[in-house]
Amino acid sequence: MKRIAVLTSGGDAPGMNAAIRSIVRIGFSRNIEVIGAHAGFRGLLEKNFNPLLPRDVSGLLERGGTILFTSRTDGFEEEEMQEKAIKNLRSEHIDGLIVIGGNGSQSGSLALSVKGFPTIGVASTIDNDLWGTDYTIGFDTAVNNAIQAIDKIRDTATSHARSFIIEVMGRDKGFIALDSGIATGADIILIPEVKFDVDKIIKNIEEGMKKKKMHHLIVCAEGAIRARELEQIIRSRLDIEIRISVLGYIQRGGSPTRFDRIIATLFSERALTELVRGESGKLVGIKDNQIVLIPLGDAVMKKKSIDRSLYKIVEEVSV
Repeated sequence: MKRIAVLTSGGDAPGMNAAIRSIVRIGFSRNIEVIGAHAGFRGLLEKNFNPLLPRDVSGLLERGGTILFTSRTDGFEEEEMQEKAIKNLRSEHIDGLIVIGGNGSQSGSLALSVKGFPTIGVASTIDNDLWGTDYTIGFDTAVNNAIQAIDKIRDTATSHARSFIIEVMGRDKGFIALDSGIATGADIILIPEVKFDVDKIIKNIEEGMKKKKMHHLIVCAEGAIRARELEQIIRSRLDIEIRISVLGYIQRGGSPTRFDRIIATLFSERALTELVRGESGKLVGIKDNQIVLIPLGDAVMKKKSIDRSLYKIVEEVSV
């Protein structure tokens, strides 16, 4: 295998550029030509390819986003599109493909692999929701971005004796909310995986007020409840000063953390190595501090669970 392609797909994640850099430079050192496909799977369909050399990826380690651009390609689940992508790859004499992305992106990787085109996935999504890997590229940075924002909000909450609802990303999974909430001492954390009781939230705030607690911080994942909706519920039942802050896309941006830079480099080296060896249909991730290969079918179809025992800790420390 002498010529491979790499693409980034789905939501951008800090560390994607570091992963691209790793693939290009390690590939070059092993006499493997690396071709960048632009804008995700759309680049395969449009034959939007260009060679990448070591100098093309200079300065990428610390840059957020992705120089290859990204997109969510509707309809790629259709066989016609998959076959067109494979035809285009083969017409450019490309022998294998590395896909850097999350759940939806790796579903595309799986489809190409099943059709016989050698494809390896690199786990990269701020949601950290791919089964089989403890962490995905971008999650650590997103959590740290959220922590920094919440810490700043706490300063204002304390100064004005005002409560805040902070909405973080997480439509289906609450990993960002749970980690950032624990790290910032949130009084209440709401995530999609755990059904919450509004009465319990109100009681929590009321008991805090009786203890002369001057403010409350509530961190909610967008998939659990929207901050505006929760604000209206609380205002209808309690006479307190409460504000909302929706962190939104600031969680995705910025320079990746040390951890994300390192795993992006290591994941990509393993992906390249395994692809050249003839491996396909696998996702590179990390488990118990070891770089591992996960069957793509398991990674995208099985459900990754949160550690519910952490909720008990939250309740005990938010007295």
